[in-house]
Amino acid sequence: MNIWQRQVLTGVATFSMFSIVLLSFTFMAFPVTSWGDLWSRRVIDLPYGFLVLTISVTTGLIVGISQGWYWRNRIHSIELKMDEVAKGNEIVYEDPELFELKQIEDKLKQIEDKFSKQAELSQKLATERAEEREKSLQEVVVQERNRLARELHDSVSQQLFAASMMMSAINEAQSPQEEPVNKQLKMVEKMIHQSQLEMRALLLHLRPVALKDKTLSEGAEELLYELTQKVPMEVEWTVEPLELDKGLEDQLFRILQESISNTLRHAKATTLSVILIERDQKIILRVVDDGVGFDVEEAKASSYGLQNMQERAFEVGGTLKLVSLKNQGTRLEVKVPYRQKGGKS
Repeated sequence: MNIWQRQVLTGVATFSMFSIVLLSFTFMAFPVTSWGDLWSRRVIDLPYGFLVLTISVTTGLIVGISQGWYWRNRIHSIELKMDEVAKGNEIVYEDPELFELKQIEDKLKQIEDKFSKQAELSQKLATERAEEREKSLQEVVVQERNRLARELHDSVSQQLFAASMMMSAINEAQSPQEEPVNKQLKMVEKMIHQSQLEMRALLLHLRPVALKDKTLSEGAEELLYELTQKVPMEVEWTVEPLELDKGLEDQLFRILQESISNTLRHAKATTLSVILIERDQKIILRVVDDGVGFDVEEAKASSYGLQNMQERAFEVGGTLKLVSLKNQGTRLEVKVPYRQKGGKS
């Protein structure tokens, strides 16, 4: 039974009891031979007993409905505020008249402050861990990735480029009469071209994962600009200049790299859109492509990359949302609550 029904029943029951008490006092103040006399005596052409019961029940309904509507609105308002707290949004508090409602809003303020402090603490811990990683194993990993990328670029990538140029020259010099041979040679040229794309994606994936003397905005723009130079894909981005903690920048940049790498290797997309902005005290990173898409639930269970991105988002107190439809592309969105020192965004 909800609060609306409870208030209506309480109001009707209360005024029904009041009518019975009123009839009892009437019976004692004006003695009658039987209770039936209360129904035989008429007031404004209505039996006195019926009139008292009707007025009482009607009044009970009006009072019950009014109270039910009032408390339903108050509880619904509290539910909305709790939902905003759960989402990490800022709440606009009112000044309730009732002491009990004011106590509830005070508790909501405490919960909101606690969540904010937890997110700030998580980001601080992430910053400390990021600095420690950069001082130890991260340097070794970056050096090894650089070495592999350099060797692949100087050997395999150059050979693929030379093979592609040779196949183009051979195809241009072939006679039109040799159609079967021409068809096979064009297939070989297409395979070499695809191998070049795979190699460029691999080299991009092997680049250093840490931001060195750059902000997140600068690193993201440099990464996306390099992508436009190496991959035949339409890339557009909106990146706002942001001043964030080192740990938060590091985790968001790694998520961006991982999502772009997945797009290059699996999506078969022709367009890629990246947004990095701050809105309503939240850092928003959004990556959208028009690729082949995939089953999100199935991928979450088997993809280490998706699990890794989700863990990185949780580590800085944020959330990761992934939406993908087959043949309609993929949309990844990360939201991280962020407040600078002093409470200003």
